Amino acid sequence: MQVLGTKLPDTLIIQPKVFGDARGFFVETWHQERYAEVGLPARFAQDNMSASSYGVLRGLHFQHPYGQGKLVTVVEGEVYDVAVDVRVGSPTFGQWTSVILSGRERNQFWIPAGFAHGFCVLSPQAIFAYKCTEIYRPECEMSVRWDDPSLSIPWPIKDPNVSDKDRKGLFLKDIPLDRLPRYQEK
Repeated sequence: MQVLGTKLPDTLIIQPKVFGDARGFFVETWHQERYAEVGLPARFAQDNMSASSYGVLRGLHFQHPYGQGKLVTVVEGEVYDVAVDVRVGSPTFGQWTSVILSGRERNQFWIPAGFAHGFCVLSPQAIFAYKCTEIYRPECEMSVRWDDPSLSIPWPIKDPNVSDKDRKGLFLKDIPLDRLPRYQEK
């Protein structure tokens, strides 16, 4: 497997080895020992899958307390995936990074706890899967507005299909500090 860093420390792009022939393919999407060697946790608490159509934008979500690290991948289709550092005191607070995830490439994106996460579907449909280090706790979830001008994320869809919940997200500057995770230097 190949592991690439991004402009935000702790986020990783992972390209697992894919074995394929005319019959199809095989890929290991999680191997505790190999992933631990590159810094991913040994324990995941919940797996999720969603299906969305072209232009759907989900996010930017995070959970605090009980932050969720997420290992995300696209099973089918293609998405523009974004992680935003929302850890108070972090040298990269308010900065973001992105990657195109696709079922064709079988790539993965590691987003640690303390980062908001969102994605926008670029293909007619996308099936999105993710492993989470904590269970979902709706009372701890927050949403940063996908179109927060302080982030200036260049979403590739001009008029995305956004849920009412995500439309009501807050600009990062308006989220009370006690609702944001804290940066802890390693």
